[in-house]
Amino acid sequence: MSFDVDLFVIGAGSGGVRAARMAARAGAKVAIAENRRVGGTCVMRGCIPKKLLVLGAHYAEDFEDAKGFGWTVGQATHDWGELIRRKNAELNRLEGVYRKILADNKVELIEATARLKGSDRVEVAGPDGKTRAMTARHILVATGGRPSLPKISGIEHAITSDEALDLPRRPGRVVVVGGGYIAVEFAGIFRAFGSEVTVIIRADQILRGFDDDVRAALASAMIAKGIAIRNASVVESIAKTDDGLSIRLRGGETLACDTVLYATGRAPNTEGLGLAEAGVKLTPKGAIEVDTYSRTSVESIYAVGDVTDRMNLTPVALAEATALVRTLFESRPTAMDYANIPTAVFSNPPVGTVGLTESEAAKRGAIDIYTSSFKPLKHTLAGGAERTFMKLVINRASERVLGLHMVGADAPEIAQGFAVALKCGATKRDFDATVGIHPTAAEEFVTMREKRK
Repeated sequence: MSFDVDLFVIGAGSGGVRAARMAARAGAKVAIAENRRVGGTCVMRGCIPKKLLVLGAHYAEDFEDAKGFGWTVGQATHDWGELIRRKNAELNRLEGVYRKILADNKVELIEATARLKGSDRVEVAGPDGKTRAMTARHILVATGGRPSLPKISGIEHAITSDEALDLPRRPGRVVVVGGGYIAVEFAGIFRAFGSEVTVIIRADQILRGFDDDVRAALASAMIAKGIAIRNASVVESIAKTDDGLSIRLRGGETLACDTVLYATGRAPNTEGLGLAEAGVKLTPKGAIEVDTYSRTSVESIYAVGDVTDRMNLTPVALAEATALVRTLFESRPTAMDYANIPTAVFSNPPVGTVGLTESEAAKRGAIDIYTSSFKPLKHTLAGGAERTFMKLVINRASERVLGLHMVGADAPEIAQGFAVALKCGATKRDFDATVGIHPTAAEEFVTMREKRK
């Protein structure tokens, strides 16, 4: 049987574009469908625009810190609208780069909504309502995820991270509901720019799933910067008032604010794709169920990225796409390896981590813990109270480094470098034998000698 294309990709985000580009380079005929901006969540509505706001927010503290080094700094002012305009200009540039990648690799870009019509058939519908049927030897679903909102009274008054990236004006009072990485990142952004920020979480601590010491260190730093954290709290309703919004908590307490940002989770984008009709099984959470090779319950249909709800990180989606192309088009069956994947939280201060948390490692055998907390050299003159926290989790028998965690300036950059060592199976002895670069924060990871008792 002949097909219109060898690979049809639904979703032009990071994973979809990577798979399309690599498959085309391997000689496959490829088409990709997207009904939003090319680039997906990370480039257009997530990692990149958020990081640009994080970078902009840091200048507020940098101006203040400069005085400790002898600089005379005048009254700083900020134009939020200009920041958003410049951010959007950069996103336009990046979208052009992604479009060029597809064009240069002769991938057909179909700007339309795609829906499965069988194991090898897709129907695309453009904005003009016209439909087009295509057949494909392989189909890849890479539609990502979206912010999810709870069903409470007044939820229509809340915004998500999508809208937070395009607010025309910076709100003076912000309530962030949620304690995950998106929540703490936006809390840090708004606070650094001068907003009054309150974080509301159901749990006792932020960043569920991260190492407990990391969670505590970041929470302390956020509170020190003026962010209020209301733990063990539940929002029951949101109401519009003459002065903004009123949030009612379980128990009857109310909080006033100008903007309420919900960051309580994301849902896979699986609705309207015709998955059930095509026989593709979904998990109870609505994600696409896949095997170790990203194959769904239908042999010719695959899925990568957040739509599978495995490990929702952009680099993971890229790696899954790479593994899939090797399997389908390069005769190199490749399963994704999820061990020792580094991750970062671009909070203020940021978090960088790779490997197991202390509690995870303890379930696998006896461990040793090394920690360090110190004032960064910068703040010895700048006068800030911020501290850096670092932690190593070691398997006692093998001395292998199972986890590396950091809260502090440059933590994501440092964790990325050490991730290579953990991937290679480095031991504490290897760390001890490594000469540090002085003076740096990173050298602390190779100079820790005292076990935590």
